[in-house]
Amino acid sequence: MKILHTSDWHLGHQLHGYNRDFEHQAFLDWLAQTLEQEQVDALLVAGDIFDTANPPASAWRMLYRFLARMAKSMPALNVVMIGGNHDSPSKLDAPHELLKAFDLHIVGGVHRLPDGELDTERMLVPLTNKAGEQAAWVLAVPFLRSADLRTEELDEDDDRLIKGVETLYGEVSDAARRLQQPDQALIGMGHAYMASGKLSEMSERRVLGGNQHALPATIFADDIHYVALGHLHLAQMVTKQDHIRYSGSPLPLSMSERRYKHQVVLVDFDGQQVTSIEPLLIPRVVDMLKVPAKPASLDVVLAELEALEVEDVPLEQQSFLEVHVLLDKPQALLREKVMLAIEGKAVRLAKITPHYQQQEQRDGLNHRRLSEVSPEQVFALSWAKKYNGEPDAAMATAFEQLLIQVEDEAGNDRDSASREGEKQ
Repeated sequence: MKILHTSDWHLGHQLHGYNRDFEHQAFLDWLAQTLEQEQVDALLVAGDIFDTANPPASAWRMLYRFLARMAKSMPALNVVMIGGNHDSPSKLDAPHELLKAFDLHIVGGVHRLPDGELDTERMLVPLTNKAGEQAAWVLAVPFLRSADLRTEELDEDDDRLIKGVETLYGEVSDAARRLQQPDQALIGMGHAYMASGKLSEMSERRVLGGNQHALPATIFADDIHYVALGHLHLAQMVTKQDHIRYSGSPLPLSMSERRYKHQVVLVDFDGQQVTSIEPLLIPRVVDMLKVPAKPASLDVVLAELEALEVEDVPLEQQSFLEVHVLLDKPQALLREKVMLAIEGKAVRLAKITPHYQQQEQRDGLNHRRLSEVSPEQVFALSWAKKYNGEPDAAMATAFEQLLIQVEDEAGNDRDSASREGEKQ
């Protein structure tokens, strides 16, 4: 059996106001061709299918067009998708029964039975090989919100979030073992921030509360033969274990990701044995430029921009441009001067980043956009200014808990608003 692991498509994403549909469609076309050429048995998409809980209609069309193509060209292909922290569980789950009839399985959120027991059947998906034989079970566990976890009976000494996740994965794993037959592999899926995972500079949020709630690899039992993860955009292994890995996003979702080697992961099985794990690099159809390579004075920057040579291509294929300029004080009409320097060039100005060296050394986060710093950084700086030190562990933990609560409430509000909109 051969599976292809991908994640974090973020369909509908915009980069500094620019539409990314051309890039996403190019990726999906490449993915379809790869699935066909490699004769893959199963496609696993580990969350963040969409960029927002309410994606535009064009993003839905793009997804359904891709699924329709695969159903026609590869009718035996197993497709399993899980929801991520950017996705709306209710929206992903809405077409569940229809898609399941075409062997397309989307698990948007965790479901429980009337008695409160976990509905493990919904999260266990059988995979068949080319011979039509069932070769594996997928533990399709979507992004877990705190409301999905049962922590009432846990000891106070336990980290309730981590223990709650461990318990849920344990229940799904036990249910899979009861169904598993000899030579059938167990494949885990998840959308989470794992301990030791490397975040990109800007485009990812820690989930489950940051570093102190990073999930340990031990949540996946030893008899799970491969784990397909999503959330981190940089492709990587978890704790140096080859069979537990993030595939990464298919295209850079912030300018800080321009040097990532975006990829999907091809995994071959012989029974329960993983025989090969092969990353496949995704062609990049739109480049990202940083001018200059290091922050420089405005005169130097403008000269480099005027000398910039780029190929004349349609707007949707034009490179994104990030400009770094070193200033001693705020510069009037900075954007207008940059735009004048690139006038007539086939580039899209995505971002101007001013650097104030002396101010940054003295004031830390001053002169940086709020979108460029994390809540934890703002909290730490505010604490340092007021108390001349760093917050202790208890205070940092309290802040993280408040952050989790706010993010959960925001997510619930988005889902409620989405459901109200559907009713109307």
